[in-house]
Amino acid sequence: MKVSVGQFAPTGSVADNLETMERLVAKAKAEDADLVLFPEEAMLAVSQVTGPLNAAIEGNWSKFVQRLSLMAAEHRVAIVAGGYEQSGDERPYNTLVALGEDGKILGTYRKIHLYDAFSYQESKSIKAGDVAEVPVFEIAGMKVGVFTCYDLRFPEIARRLVNEGAELLLVAAAWFKGEHKIEHWETLLRARAIENTVWVAAAGTSSSHTIGHSAILDPMGMPIEYLGDDAEGLVTTDVTRRRIDEVREFLPVLANRRL
Repeated sequence: MKVSVGQFAPTGSVADNLETMERLVAKAKAEDADLVLFPEEAMLAVSQVTGPLNAAIEGNWSKFVQRLSLMAAEHRVAIVAGGYEQSGDERPYNTLVALGEDGKILGTYRKIHLYDAFSYQESKSIKAGDVAEVPVFEIAGMKVGVFTCYDLRFPEIARRLVNEGAELLLVAAAWFKGEHKIEHWETLLRARAIENTVWVAAAGTSSSHTIGHSAILDPMGMPIEYLGDDAEGLVTTDVTRRRIDEVREFLPVLANRRL
C-alpha cells in the first residue's frame, strides 16, 4: 500500500481547510497513493474559534464528512482526517473519520485521552470517547488502526490495535510546541513502531503553536519520509507487509512476550 501524509495549518474556516485538503489529495493521487492521512483539527482549528465551540461546529461535521467522501470517491483514494463532532451535550468529540476509496465510511475514532497536561485542559471543551470503541479497519489489503495526538503517550492503545491485527498505525495530531516537545514526538513515534514492529504514519498540524514534523516510520522505527515545520507539505511511501515480516523474523518481540 502507498501511504501519503498531508501536513498543513488548519484555519477557522472549514471551507478553506477542505480546499487545502483537496489540493493535497490530488497531489497524493498523482503519486499513486492508496491512503492520505491528515492531522487532528483538519476540519477546524479550535484556537481560531471565537465563542462556543459547539456553535462553531454546528452542522459542519456532517458537511465535512460528506465533502471528504466525495473527495475520496473522486480521486479513488482512502482518507483519514480529524475534526469536531457534536456529542449531544455542550462538549463535542474530537473525532477521526476514515473513508474508503469509494467514499464510504470505514469507521470513526473519538479521542480517548484528552490533553489535560502542560497547563492545558482539553477536557474542559471536549468530551472523551468510549474506551471500548477503538476500531481497526482494512485499506488496500492492510489492517489499519488510528488514534489522536495525546493518545501517542499511552502505549496501551497502540498495543491494543496491534493485538487486533493492525499493521499500520495512523496518528493524527496537533502537537503543541514547547521545550523538548519535538524530541518527545519523535521518540514516541519511534517507540510505538519499534515495540510493536509495525508501520507508523503521523500527520501533524503546522500552525504557529504546533510543531508539524509529520513522518512515516518503518517497523524498525526508522523515518522513511518526514517533514519539518513546513507550513504545508506531503510525503508518500510504500508501506508493505513484507517489511513487517522481515523485522519480526529477527526481532520477534510480540512472539516473545510473557504476559
